[in-house]
Formats: sequence, structure tokens, C-alpha cells
Amino acid sequence: MPTEPRSEELLAEILATQRAHLEEYRRVTSESLELQRGAVESQTRHLRLYRRLAVVASIVVVGLIAYVLWLSRLFL
Repeated sequence: MPTEPRSEELLAEILATQRAHLEEYRRVTSESLELQRGAVESQTRHLRLYRRLAVVASIVVVGLIAYVLWLSRLFL
């Protein structure tokens, strides 16, 4: 049975390689998840900023329209 120890060595190497691969997969997956969370948080912050800017811009536009209407009444 001289092939038996070699088979055990190969199986042990395969197992070690699979464990290393699993650990690397976990690390990469965790890093990817953190990057995705950061991207979602960034999108949420930008969405809030754009909403605030839209509200301010709407108020300015309504104010300008009201001013133009007021001016047009003065000159009519």
C-alpha cells in the first residue's frame, strides 16, 4: 500500500487549499459588502442634499415668479 500515504497527503493538500480559498472568499465578500454599504450611504446623503436643493430652488423660483407678477402689476 505505498500509494495510501501519498493519497492522504494529496487529500490534506486539497483540504488546506479549500480552507484557504474559503477564507479568501469570506474576506473578499466581506470587503465587497462594506464597499456596497458605503455606496448606499453615500447615495442616501446625496439624495438628501438634492432634495434640499430642490426645495430651496423651488422657493426661489416661486419668489421670482411672484416678484415678476408684482412688477407687471405696477407697470400696467
